[in-house]
Amino acid sequence: MKPAAFDYLVPQTVAGAVDALAAGAQVLAGGQSLLLEMHLQRAHPALVADINRVPGLDTLTVVDGTLTVGALVRHKTFESPGAVPGPLGDLFARAVGYIAHPPIRARGTMTGNLAWAHPASEWCALAVALDAVVELRSTRGTREIPAEDYFLGPFQTARDPDELLTAVRYPLLAPDTGVAFTEHRRTGFSFAQVAVGAALTVREGVITGARIGLANCADRPLRAHNAERTLIGSEPSQPVFTAAGEAAAERDAAPVPEPYADVDYRRHVVAVLVARTLREAAPV
Repeated sequence: MKPAAFDYLVPQTVAGAVDALAAGAQVLAGGQSLLLEMHLQRAHPALVADINRVPGLDTLTVVDGTLTVGALVRHKTFESPGAVPGPLGDLFARAVGYIAHPPIRARGTMTGNLAWAHPASEWCALAVALDAVVELRSTRGTREIPAEDYFLGPFQTARDPDELLTAVRYPLLAPDTGVAFTEHRRTGFSFAQVAVGAALTVREGVITGARIGLANCADRPLRAHNAERTLIGSEPSQPVFTAAGEAAAERDAAPVPEPYADVDYRRHVVAVLVARTLREAAPV
């Protein structure tokens, strides 16, 4: 199908892009979600603002232990663990391979995922787990929202329609942090039925830090706080990881039935994947 008629604007500055949003435009960055919705006649923007020529939005910077990812940084950037310092780069490299396929990763953007807010998005789950902060800009100024407060539901966020998501910021992970990312899906090109990202810090044989992000386990990305609490102060072991998986499945996740997976099955997958991901993340 062809999309409905629309006007096309190519702003050259962030201010120009923000003005376009104030006039009712929808943003085109990678276009991997918006263009599909337009072709399927599920989105009918009267004005599309293509921000790909706005300078400065395609950069990664690290300042004072914080990584800033600009709005035009493509998925494929993170395929190399060296793109981001330390364990955070390793975690991103493990997660990005699950995102679609190479042509999509070459064009799509991390911040586009955050703006679209699909419940199965790998980046959204990691943003919540890692205490990321989303930067939004409008004609009213700039504001920052913690990722855990940013996601409100399926395809729903705290971003106002006239706000441009210009960047997302992550604190770097400590050098002695182990990371892992696992995902269960029906086919290689399906969305995740469940995805789990984890960062685990073990010092002197005891777990001192844990971050667990869950994708497609509720109507929004989740941080598995109950599962994390079962880990802190314990020695890393399979029984401890199994208990954390059960806590995530029963007390953190809130899955809904899908055509190929009822709620009981999806809770089982959460428990198994969380335990598996923690085992892989545990520093040797």
